[in-house]
Amino acid sequence: MSAIEALYIFDEHNNLILNHTYIGRPPPPSTLLPLYLQHASPRPSLIYLPTTNPPTLLYSMIQDNLLFFSPLSSDTEPLLVLEFLHRVADALEEFLGSPLLASKITANYDVVAQVIAEIADGGVPCQGEANALRDVVETGPGVLNNLLGKVGLPGGSAPGLQGGPSGRLHTPPLRPAETAQGSAVPWRRSNVRHTSNELYVDLVETLSVTLAPSGRPLSAFAYGSIAFTSKVSGVPDLLLSLSTGGKGGGMGNRGDQLRSVIERVVFHPCVRLNRWNSDGVLSFVPPDGRFALCGYEVDLLGPDAPLTAGKTAANNLNLPAMVEITTGLGSSGSDFEVRMTQPSSSSSRAGSAAAASLQSNLGSGSRPGSFRAGSGGGESKGSALENLTVRVPLPAGVRNISDMRPSKGEAHWNPADGSVEWKVPSKDFGPAGVVLRCTVQGPLSDADEAGGMLNGVTATTYDYTDDEPATYQSQHDSDSTAGGTNGAQDNSRTRAQKNRALMPTSTTLSFSIKGWLASGLKVESLLVDTKKSRGLGPEVKPYKGVKYLTVSRDGIEVRC
Repeated sequence: MSAIEALYIFDEHNNLILNHTYIGRPPPPSTLLPLYLQHASPRPSLIYLPTTNPPTLLYSMIQDNLLFFSPLSSDTEPLLVLEFLHRVADALEEFLGSPLLASKITANYDVVAQVIAEIADGGVPCQGEANALRDVVETGPGVLNNLLGKVGLPGGSAPGLQGGPSGRLHTPPLRPAETAQGSAVPWRRSNVRHTSNELYVDLVETLSVTLAPSGRPLSAFAYGSIAFTSKVSGVPDLLLSLSTGGKGGGMGNRGDQLRSVIERVVFHPCVRLNRWNSDGVLSFVPPDGRFALCGYEVDLLGPDAPLTAGKTAANNLNLPAMVEITTGLGSSGSDFEVRMTQPSSSSSRAGSAAAASLQSNLGSGSRPGSFRAGSGGGESKGSALENLTVRVPLPAGVRNISDMRPSKGEAHWNPADGSVEWKVPSKDFGPAGVVLRCTVQGPLSDADEAGGMLNGVTATTYDYTDDEPATYQSQHDSDSTAGGTNGAQDNSRTRAQKNRALMPTSTTLSFSIKGWLASGLKVESLLVDTKKSRGLGPEVKPYKGVKYLTVSRDGIEVRC
């Protein structure tokens, strides 16, 4: 297996803030950065640089505007190096806090150096769990003093030279980090102690839905993750049970039903895959703190989705809000209208589904595995729709939006990205819906070509040809009247054709809704196995909480 050769970290201004070489003599960061920036954005995570000596494979990652580099001169498994970069970023966040800033790295280089040295030994990744690094990395204001032995500092003495009561020299007692042999569980630090034992489960799903102009869903996916927070002393052994909310019925046992709904499941290393494959439950010993337990994907249409058009098919998705767009309105076809409404069954179905899902899991806490609301119980009353935002991208030929008339909320025109952004407060979004109407303006050259008004002056162009004789009309009144009418109709028709190219072709909807999941998944129970757990007595009852959140970040796209 090839080893990691070096690690370089740059700040948001492409200034080098960390340079660590594990083995060999890799190309310097001053050579790699210009070659990396030569590629057009978005840049790939793996770039082959044949012009360096030796030719180099450059692996890169961006997190919190920080650029991570890892060059290799030999071919290796790409996922190994990319996973190493992600583990480094996660470990630095564990010790320095999130978000990861360049100032934090430069101000805490003593801790950063320990983290980087522990993650890879001689370039071989050996300890990638950020939680377990707590046992071997020293933190605090006296780290440098301990490393340097307080040599030459007043009031300090070097380790091993401290005088005892009898005046003899003795060795100071070892620190806990020096005596620790590491935890038996690789991803969990040893000797975990908490004054209050708490367990929290957060299910978050991100929507990605595309609707055709007829309203028929072209694709509908929910990308979910289960974020788990464990603040329990000792080494707890947990059992988390999920249900599909009625989906996948008749598919066999619980595991078959779950696997028929969720696809492409990825787990944290702590999950026992045998229990998942056999029983469809998550059995694990959690790391201490917050971590990603599971990730999955759900096809909301399903394999047998009907190819029906219109609003009926969109309503089957049970989305809390929908968007319709109409273009080519007005006498000259320069207006478009965006209407945001509640589907016929969303207001009742989403609220009742969220309330039923939460009420079934947020119990009184008297029985094992029951849940209680961890945020004051406000979510148990039903779903809460927030951050309603509609974005309408416009073609590059649109010069300005002369008029925006929203019935509710605020609308803004962003010339930088060429889009209209419309934000509607949740309290103003009711069953009747809300409407936004806008008027677009094209380039200035359109007025010149049409011979229209420009700065209050009529612009008319005459072409003269010396080779052809001039022709005159004798019937000025009748011809001018007929020509004026036909000319006005032609100008209106031409203007409408040009405005058709300025109309939007799609619109996107963003929102967040608490207490509801598009996939219908819910947590049935969370049990603590007291027989397998260590350091947690049977009389200890951890506080348990669950939350559901569905997010759409420009995830619902309606084409027109």
